[in-house]
Amino acid sequence: MWQVFSKVSARSLLMACAVLAGCATYTTPGPGVSIANLSRADADIGELLKAEPASPFPARMAVARIQASGYSSPTNRCYGTGQYCVVTTRDIEPEETFDRMARLPQLEGLALMNRLLLPPNFKSMKDLRLAAASLKTDLLLVYSLDTGFNVDSVDVGPLGLITLGFLPNKKAKVTATASAAIFDVRTGFIYGVAEATSVEEQRATFWSTKEAIDAARQEAEKSAFQRLVGEIEKLWGGVIAAHARTGKRGG
Repeated sequence: MWQVFSKVSARSLLMACAVLAGCATYTTPGPGVSIANLSRADADIGELLKAEPASPFPARMAVARIQASGYSSPTNRCYGTGQYCVVTTRDIEPEETFDRMARLPQLEGLALMNRLLLPPNFKSMKDLRLAAASLKTDLLLVYSLDTGFNVDSVDVGPLGLITLGFLPNKKAKVTATASAAIFDVRTGFIYGVAEATSVEEQRATFWSTKEAIDAARQEAEKSAFQRLVGEIEKLWGGVIAAHARTGKRGG
């Protein structure tokens, strides 16, 4: 009982310092989005079960990062409103990771989603599939990042405040989870999903500036995304083993 009360008191004290004393604060980024839930918004269960793979191989693939509507971070902003938004600027994704994906076997081309192709409002995954179709792609790779902050075993949720210069000399960590799914642009069929997590752990005293906290956030997200690409490579091996022989591209 005492331990729980202690954590609540610490959080209340941090908030009081931020509000009453004008302490500098770092606002944590918005959350990721459940890609699986968005795919279910396209149809009822019966229609989802009817979805079949229709992509030819070698295939062309579009790539998009989505986040919860209203997402922002110190280094990025999201485009669009509705059920989710699309991050069209790459900040934590190293260029070489996309080069790796572009070299996947049975992949004819990789196209990164541009906001000029996107609607202003997103209702379901079908909106992204329509944008991918305008790029003449067969597959759609959608990924999202969900990042959590923890100071002295107290979780700081999305859009939470971390007060600078008022942190105890305890452990602080950033946990980033990157998740992805591959969709058939034509039918909405889900070929598979992948996920990877990375943790950046430090002493809380190092989080004395916004830049220091955000550097830890970027490092965790970058590592999670790089690990996700490794999982996507494994997933892709299963996709082409199961579908490449039956979906050959004509001509």
